[in-house]
Amino acid sequence: MAIPKELLDELMKNYKNPEDLMGENGLLKELTKSLVERALEGEMTVHLGYDKHDPAGDNSGNSRNGYSEKTLKTPKGELAIEIPRDRNGKFTPRLVAKNQTHFDGFDDQILSMYSRGMSTKEISEHIKSLYHTDVSAEFISRVTDSVIDGLKDWQNRRLDPVYPILYMDAIRVKIRDEGQIRSKAIYLAIGVTMEGLKEVLGLWVEQTEGAKYWLSIVTELKNRGVNDILIASVDGLKGFPDAIKAVFPNAEIQLCIVHMIRNSVKLVPFKDRKGVIESLKSVYKAPTEQAAREALEEFGGKWNKKYPLIYRSWDANWGNLTHYLGYTAEIRKVIYTTNAIESLNMSLRRVTKVKGSFPNDQAALKLLYMALQNITRRWTMPVRDWGQALNQLAIKFGDRVPV
Repeated sequence: MAIPKELLDELMKNYKNPEDLMGENGLLKELTKSLVERALEGEMTVHLGYDKHDPAGDNSGNSRNGYSEKTLKTPKGELAIEIPRDRNGKFTPRLVAKNQTHFDGFDDQILSMYSRGMSTKEISEHIKSLYHTDVSAEFISRVTDSVIDGLKDWQNRRLDPVYPILYMDAIRVKIRDEGQIRSKAIYLAIGVTMEGLKEVLGLWVEQTEGAKYWLSIVTELKNRGVNDILIASVDGLKGFPDAIKAVFPNAEIQLCIVHMIRNSVKLVPFKDRKGVIESLKSVYKAPTEQAAREALEEFGGKWNKKYPLIYRSWDANWGNLTHYLGYTAEIRKVIYTTNAIESLNMSLRRVTKVKGSFPNDQAALKLLYMALQNITRRWTMPVRDWGQALNQLAIKFGDRVPV
């Protein structure tokens, strides 16, 4: 709706500097106050059925009864308004609801800052400097708690029946538990959809360690609608592959090559590290599984006397390390590492590191969920060369790849 130029000219006739318009006592704030109060008067007229001072209200059974004052927090600072009352006490305004203390947009500012890892103290100070209004830690907590229902709905939402690729990993955060600060694992699952888009399937806080808990997570995915996983790329946590196989027996398990390399060289002295990595490169860069096996044997012949555990680890996990070698480059680069989820974890750690510790599990999940909403908004493009990759999967897995 266009505002008449004459009205704008009248409003701006005393304008001298930006402070007159945008300042704490500027025109925009006063105009907002006037418009809100005028709208509330209109709501009261509709409620009573007659205008102010209209004789039709005589002996109507209800009438105006003064005003109550309320201070609203807004992105422009605190706004004091007068809310009309009726004698029967039944007037419930819609524009400024009962118990409302702030306008929409103010909450969004707080949620945005919180989701980026700012502490309640930092948010309070930032709001004070920008909007000249005080907000308490309790107020900020109430605002951020508003996302909990969204978190529950998101965590329990129905999932796709088939995810060609699944990544699973965990990050560790400090959470207060029974009076002590514990380092707990937050498990994450990312699925690649049939369209090649990444999707975070859920967040879970570690309650128990090991395969039993992994099994409960994978079972939850099944109960939420996932019928099949073609390839699961995981970091080799003990019991993880068995948990996946227990629920999705036909899934191929691909252990993360990058994790294997890291674990292989962590106990190798610096003087030998480059040589060990070069020898391992001949294994994981091999064109076929047979060539990779021959390279592993050569590695053992060269390094077993000094570092026998490396060969034994690769040999023991060989079946779950080499699935990617049966594919061309388009799929290899998607499944041979959990970098897709490692990158996400890195972003989440930047958010959580300023917190120090969380008072409970829910507080940790709340922040991570909010951070995920910011991060995943950028996930708009499919995995590179996804069309070629999906065609290869369709040839290998047949009817398990839906049309």
